[in-house]
Amino acid sequence: MEQKDKYIRFDWAIKRLLRNKANFGVLEGFLTVLLGENIHIIEILESEGNQQREDDKFNRVDIKARNSKDEIILVEVQNTRELYYLERILYGVAKTITEHIDLGEIYSNVKKVYSISILYFDIGQGSDYLYHGQNTFLGVHTGDHLKVTTKEQGVIVRKLPAEIFPEYFLIRVNEFNKVAVTPLEEWIEYLKTGCIRPDTKAPGLEEARKKLVYYNMDIAEKLAYDRHIDAVMIQNDVLSTAKLEGQEEGRQLGFRQGIEQGIEQGIEQGIEQEKMVTARKLKSLNIPVGTIMEVTGLSSEEIEQL
Repeated sequence: MEQKDKYIRFDWAIKRLLRNKANFGVLEGFLTVLLGENIHIIEILESEGNQQREDDKFNRVDIKARNSKDEIILVEVQNTRELYYLERILYGVAKTITEHIDLGEIYSNVKKVYSISILYFDIGQGSDYLYHGQNTFLGVHTGDHLKVTTKEQGVIVRKLPAEIFPEYFLIRVNEFNKVAVTPLEEWIEYLKTGCIRPDTKAPGLEEARKKLVYYNMDIAEKLAYDRHIDAVMIQNDVLSTAKLEGQEEGRQLGFRQGIEQGIEQGIEQGIEQEKMVTARKLKSLNIPVGTIMEVTGLSSEEIEQL
């Protein structure tokens, strides 16, 4: 790859560059493509994930933004597997909602929240690279969508619950194996490979080509970025090795258990066979069935069949 084609990973850009108002266009483009509507970011809001510290964990970075519709957008990049991930993003959304409404405020001030997870690990079974979830209320018998009545600017209006409840997007980056055609596919391709095609017209990626160039960083930033990439690669290698070792250990354990089980079954079969031979011999000597049962432990039915 030529130097001009090397771009900064999105998780690093979120951590260091996209919080700058001059670079909002990159993130706005990504959100516009994903959500299917023009997104204009007003500000980056303070959160635990937004705080830059020397001991920042490389496996997760996130950003919390407020758009022009006064909605909250959470974007998170997760590099390694985390147990109870869905529970955690649910908690994050709930916490965000409560953080942005004061005690005693009317419920109409509750903010709509979008939770967007860019995942570089296998979260579970599924054949798609993009999953979307939101609340809807369907009639159990009629199948129709419930519209709730609310009041806006003195006017009674009807809204779908999806316009109020949070929305969740799970982007399974490693599952993307297509030739990028649409703007969304171009974005997923960049998230997976770090490559941006020179003729791209996808919102945000044109600006990313100008502002996320690796070789535009100063020496200190390059060193920090390279350490970050090394840490991600090492962690992925550790996890992959642990997974392979676990699989091998499982196979060996299964093999040993199979041998032990086979020996045990062989012994049991041998004992049963010995009982049959003994019972057949006693029966040929006209020994009473009751006595044969006591000696061999076989039932009268088993002895009769000999």
